[in-house]
Amino acid sequence: MKVVDCTLGLGGHSEEILKRIGPKGKLLAFDQDEENLKRAKKRLKKYLKQITFVNLNFEHLKATLAKTKFGAPDAILMDLGLSSPHVDDPERGFSFHKAGPLDMRFDRGQKLTAEWIVNSYPEEKLANVIFEYGEERKSRWIAKKIVHRRKEARFTDTLDLANFLISIMGWKEKIHPATRVFQALRIAVNRELETLESALHQAVAVLAPKGRIAVIAYHSLEDRIVKTVFRHYTQECICPKYLPVCQCNFKKKLYLLTKKPIIPNGIEVRGNPRSRSAKLRVAERL
Repeated sequence: MKVVDCTLGLGGHSEEILKRIGPKGKLLAFDQDEENLKRAKKRLKKYLKQITFVNLNFEHLKATLAKTKFGAPDAILMDLGLSSPHVDDPERGFSFHKAGPLDMRFDRGQKLTAEWIVNSYPEEKLANVIFEYGEERKSRWIAKKIVHRRKEARFTDTLDLANFLISIMGWKEKIHPATRVFQALRIAVNRELETLESALHQAVAVLAPKGRIAVIAYHSLEDRIVKTVFRHYTQECICPKYLPVCQCNFKKKLYLLTKKPIIPNGIEVRGNPRSRSAKLRVAERL
């Protein structure tokens, strides 16, 4: 089998994939984080002859398959969660529990950072980011408070921003007051939703017949995109409803193997708390 792991991370999924596809199987593994690639290569050293590593975002899926002459994949996996080093290393700026720079870049070579967004975006644009990507109802009020505070002192530290959000919002809900804002900033910095939608369409186009695509999403925005794209390709016709006869010549491309997403059970969540919000959807190419 030929398999693509779009989100290599530390290589956990890839290791299990390689065990199953055998010594003749091939794996194409994407990760835009150079540190993740280095650590994954060490973990997968006995399989190196079978793997093609790609230091790019998986939005380059189709072009990379053509460039490497990998061929049509039998399976494609996307795990959209953060890898452990991103969460655990304060220097990456993803966590609001530890002091670190407001960075949040998966690819440290890119220019846009969370610090730039927080300190430079106009109030309306900042509010839109917080509302659209964080689904935060108080987005306009929060953006106004951030803009007022940054006039006195820039936000450069994760704990500084997190504590500021606690000070203005209080802590009335179960989740940390900074959760939605940090999610919004991370998604904006890395263009996560745009790249996901693009990659999904590419994946459907390149899959071999009977090939499968599996996607693990961790919040509603991601899951909604996966659900929408999958459903789009299960349709027989995409013409507007007012047309009496189909004119689109659209061909159904996918069969849904999961009518509803697969979610972790209580035992798994207790053993791995970070899996609690995971939703797995799987489809098969016709």
